Amino acid sequence: VSVFNLDTLDSVGEIPNASARGAAVDPKSGHGFASSNPIVMWDTKTLTTIKTIEVQGGPDGILFDPFNERVYVFSHRAPNATVINAVDGSVVGTIDLGGAPEQAVTDGQGHLYVDIEDKANVAVIDAKTMKVTAHYDLGEKNGTPAGLAFDVKNHILFVACRTPAPGMMVMLNAENGKVIASLPLGGGSDGAVFNPATMEAFSSAGNGTLTVIKENSPTNFTVEQTVETMPNAKTLTLDSKTNRIILIAAEFAPPSTPAPAGGRSCQELWK
Repeated sequence: VSVFNLDTLDSVGEIPNASARGAAVDPKSGHGFASSNPIVMWDTKTLTTIKTIEVQGGPDGILFDPFNERVYVFSHRAPNATVINAVDGSVVGTIDLGGAPEQAVTDGQGHLYVDIEDKANVAVIDAKTMKVTAHYDLGEKNGTPAGLAFDVKNHILFVACRTPAPGMMVMLNAENGKVIASLPLGGGSDGAVFNPATMEAFSSAGNGTLTVIKENSPTNFTVEQTVETMPNAKTLTLDSKTNRIILIAAEFAPPSTPAPAGGRSCQELWK
């Protein structure tokens, strides 16, 4: 896990032995968590590992929920969420989601939403009981949801689907699951985020595009633009201080010398 200063965009360190697909931080306890297997828990000030936590399946998505200071780890191979106490790193329990989870969001008031990739729906979780209370269907034509963003104030979920190709953003009412609208994306999403300061939702895709959707009102949405990024830049995050959308991808350079017979040569550069 690489750590960056968001003011300067300079690298400030790394969390060793954390081959993770995502990371989450509890600012209150100062603990960070990497969705590797096992989960790596670290101190955000010193970047030193505190402990490792065994979980089921293959950890992928990860979310910190300030409501009860817990971390939720989502696995594809075991269709559940592992719930971890962010203060001491203990496993509180697991939640059966009924399918393969991707991205998750929270309202900070005891409700979580998780897009279920292989079931074309969004699971609703009660954080107090750790139970799924509903599944919101995305409609017959929309499927493979892999990105999820949330306008908490207006209770609108932005579900980024990979089908129909090249992709579709479905807007749902978070209170009842009603489909409000849908708009085309520039590529198959693997992440989404909402910026309440600009009232825009962003969806990143592996084909090197970033689609920006404007929420004009809680019932009216438009595609503002689709921006070219870089190939494989399919994950993203929002820096709310600067309103920057930050994407990351691996950049592969051609080998400097021919690969030996029966072997391969490759240099990896990370951005």
